[in-house]
Amino acid sequence: MKDLRLTEMEGRFAELIWDHEPIPSGNLVKLCESELNWKKSTTYTMLKRLEAKEIFENDNGVVGSLIKKDDFYAEQSKAFVKETFGGSLPKFLAAFTKSRKLSDSEIDDVLRLIHEHKEE
Repeated sequence: MKDLRLTEMEGRFAELIWDHEPIPSGNLVKLCESELNWKKSTTYTMLKRLEAKEIFENDNGVVGSLIKKDDFYAEQSKAFVKETFGGSLPKFLAAFTKSRKLSDSEIDDVLRLIHEHKEE
């Protein structure tokens, strides 16, 4: 998958779209005006940027995602672990838990995930 990094403002804009999709582009302009204090031109410029990254599309005036929010953040997480910990999930977990203890519930959740995704 291509590099899907977002600036802070791209991220805020993406969240608005994901939270309201599919959304008519006119409604998106109004939403960005009220939430981000953007002008119409700023909204369309930002939308073009995220269309170029193939995250969203404006199809006949209706804006929707090409990549769902959960899939986007899953890719972001994988890229972070790869870049920061050489792709090692155990190294990531060791660093994460070094200064923060896990509750019994969190441990149960992690163990469940491990068992669900264990290679056979």
